[in-house]
Amino acid sequence: MASIVNKAHNRLLVQKQLPDGTTQPADFLDNDSIRPTPVKDRTWTSITYSAFWFAATANVSNLYSASTGQSAGLSMWEALGCSLGGQLLAGFLMALNGRAGALYRIPFPVACRASFGTWGALWPTFNRAIMSIVWNGVTSVQGAQCLYVFLHAIFPSIANIPDIMGTKSALNSAQMLCFFLYWLINCAFLFIPVPRMKKLVHVKVGVFFGATIAFVAWTLSLSGSVRKTLSEPSTVSGSEKSWMILKFFFLGLASCGTFITNAADLQRYATKPNDVIAGQVFSFPLSNFLVGVFGNVIAAASKSIFGEVVWNPLITLDMLMEGDRYTAANRAGCALISFAYVYSTVFSAIFENSIPAGNDIASLMPKYITVKRGFFICAVMSYAICPWYLLSSASVFINFLSSYQIFLSAITGILICDYYLLRRGLFDIPMLYSGHKASTYHFFHGFNLRAFAVYLIAVAPNFYGFLSQMGVKAPLGVQRFYYVAYPVGLFIAFGGYWLLNMLFPNDGIPKVSGWQEPKDFIEDHDDTFVDVVVNSSEASSDQEKGNPEDVIMKKY
Repeated sequence: MASIVNKAHNRLLVQKQLPDGTTQPADFLDNDSIRPTPVKDRTWTSITYSAFWFAATANVSNLYSASTGQSAGLSMWEALGCSLGGQLLAGFLMALNGRAGALYRIPFPVACRASFGTWGALWPTFNRAIMSIVWNGVTSVQGAQCLYVFLHAIFPSIANIPDIMGTKSALNSAQMLCFFLYWLINCAFLFIPVPRMKKLVHVKVGVFFGATIAFVAWTLSLSGSVRKTLSEPSTVSGSEKSWMILKFFFLGLASCGTFITNAADLQRYATKPNDVIAGQVFSFPLSNFLVGVFGNVIAAASKSIFGEVVWNPLITLDMLMEGDRYTAANRAGCALISFAYVYSTVFSAIFENSIPAGNDIASLMPKYITVKRGFFICAVMSYAICPWYLLSSASVFINFLSSYQIFLSAITGILICDYYLLRRGLFDIPMLYSGHKASTYHFFHGFNLRAFAVYLIAVAPNFYGFLSQMGVKAPLGVQRFYYVAYPVGLFIAFGGYWLLNMLFPNDGIPKVSGWQEPKDFIEDHDDTFVDVVVNSSEASSDQEKGNPEDVIMKKY
């Protein structure tokens, strides 16, 4: 029995490759997938990042995220303006918080070790992994709805399956069957190595935008009047409208909280550190705005067609096949559009949820979990959380979007303060992978208690509002204060972390003045030494020339 257990244990151990080509078991803080990105893999340019966001935002979720404002009473243009404003702020924060990844090419879980400690970083990593799992579940629900519309267009009898799911579920019984089928399809694509998906993702962009433009044109033609559709006024006014605008402005920011928090995961592939800026600051909000325009036009047209705003475009598609509308032409149109959305949703789920979750889960237990194993753990967990209850209505979806922001904003505030104000851009990379008590980032048994104290302080003012999102009754003032929960948590964490470190200086933070960030970081990892460039003005050239005075050799 003992030998069987030992064999199973050895099979689970992750092996890391050594310079001589041999392998050895990984440890609890290091494996190949979470080390700094090798120079040969730093291939993403400014154009790559800009193009990436137009590909990443081409998904069903972004189609109706902005249109939730319309369902709450704002006009189409007001809803779009709120969404764009929040996402402009999000793009700026992504570039700011991802700087450590862009320069040192380390993933988010490793960057967290500088602020929270080598073991304390498990908490923010766990937080981010949970959100990736939840979002993967939400995307799977959307994929199931797309697949159902496709099958409904071909097999009308699928709509006659008795429903046992109840009113709180976004999916009926027939759609639950589609959820299982979609989940299997998604899992099948996880076996394909990510680099080989490049061409499939390029196809996804064309398929999504082609189908969406056709969808927009179709709904506008059915609405009867394009001008009336695009100029439909808001149904709220006065102070209620002002609060709505404030709510959806910061909801546009909060809904991007996961991207902001783990920005380093994406920016670690940059050819040069500054290559990430244009993509995050400009392309991210603009690409979201473009998809949001399409989604809002579809939602606005639905009011003219059905007499009410249908916030979910997939429900709009299915309603176009109800009763007398179940014609051959409508069925063909719905089938083609929904099939395109199934295809695009699969790759959106993989690149926006499975990959980040795989990185985070692998970082929680790098000795036993690879990134690919993390993919499948994410897939199983995203099924287990029953995500079909998160999209039952626009209000439930809004609550979901805004609920977890208080935890992520506190983490982000601490990371930004630590990197820019305290460490002045300088990380000791080898020490980020060391659990030794002499490590710069060991703090108190691997935990930076200052970071955790500030984290709790930053979460506290918004926690009552968070409970109100979960169903606890709260006064109107508390609910409205929660509208600004993300910036409140961010600024309290940022300012509180700086103040606490000024009052109680940390030995793990160097006493330096001036900006210490190197021009670039170039590493040839051989399991013993790492070259860390520290001369900010001549970093790249001196590294190439091998000048020893400008390169510090730091041992693990």
